[in-house]
Amino acid sequence: MMTTREYFTFEDPTVIMTTPDNITNETTGSSVTSSSSRGASFYFQCAVVIIGVVGMAANGLVLYALVVSKEHKRQMLIFNQNLLDIVSCLGLSIMYGTRMGNIHLDGMHGYLLCLTVLSEGPGWGPMLASVLNLGAITTERYLKIVHSALANKILHNWMIYLAMAFSWIGGLSVAVAVTISTSDVVNGICYTFRFWKSRSAQTAYIIWYFLSFVVIILLIFIILYWRILMAIRHQARVMASHNAAGSTAAHSHSTQDHRIQVNVIKTMMLVSTLFALTWTPLQLYYFLGNVYSAKLFRDNVFSATVFLAYLNPCTNPFIYATKFEPVKRVLYNLIPWKKTAHPPVSVVVASSNVH
Repeated sequence: MMTTREYFTFEDPTVIMTTPDNITNETTGSSVTSSSSRGASFYFQCAVVIIGVVGMAANGLVLYALVVSKEHKRQMLIFNQNLLDIVSCLGLSIMYGTRMGNIHLDGMHGYLLCLTVLSEGPGWGPMLASVLNLGAITTERYLKIVHSALANKILHNWMIYLAMAFSWIGGLSVAVAVTISTSDVVNGICYTFRFWKSRSAQTAYIIWYFLSFVVIILLIFIILYWRILMAIRHQARVMASHNAAGSTAAHSHSTQDHRIQVNVIKTMMLVSTLFALTWTPLQLYYFLGNVYSAKLFRDNVFSATVFLAYLNPCTNPFIYATKFEPVKRVLYNLIPWKKTAHPPVSVVVASSNVH
């Protein structure tokens, strides 16, 4: 399936025309370097497969708890988040597990296998959709806390379904389009994100991707969660003033509002911090290397940032789903050696207020 197309590598950012000899020379250089690279690549692939399996188990367990507790009907975006994460982990496991087999690709069947299984698309598409869904969750929380009256009027189920569909379609569309246009099979090996029509097309895409899936998403987290925090503090002060007047009901509401505030703050910190730590380093490293200088790329550093990004689907289910008391109770009841005492009661945030 090799065609004459412009080819770029991290090591050589200049525009050259690709031929089979280019790839052959690249992959058959020094035998020592090649052997060492294959060894490191094998261990990296094993680690990603383990992450994928663990992530599938964790997300599957949370999905089960959401369904049993009926929370999947009230927390649809969070349910969708865990579903996206489990599909992403499945894609990563299949992709890297298949790569470990060193399958020699040939003909149209090999090209299709490259696009559908061996390329980055199967795991990357759901991850992009997951990022979009995180933005939708943040926006939903913002509307229900800061603009509760408006949220009651406009936030209908069909809008939630539309946001879920947009996440899936948006993430998968980007992954499919880029994977098909930049992937090919050379000498039996699948190469992804390597073939671009021009250097300017590659640069334009990298800038758009970084702004859309990193900068804007982080701004949504920072700005909206900050507004949520301010709104909750204002509500807490109002409840405290009522409590000072001696109203028992006001005291109860004030206490509950304080717990909601603490819960939202923790959620905000977990969401923003873990997302930034696991997702942003890879995107920033890739952006700088492609736009400014490909000499920035080092195999070990790049692999470390990729590994952090792949950890994101494993951490998300614990951030969003296990914060809810009904889900915690379901998970607790699955523990065979649990004590007879009831599990600790955590803060239950009403879906009408926060989620």
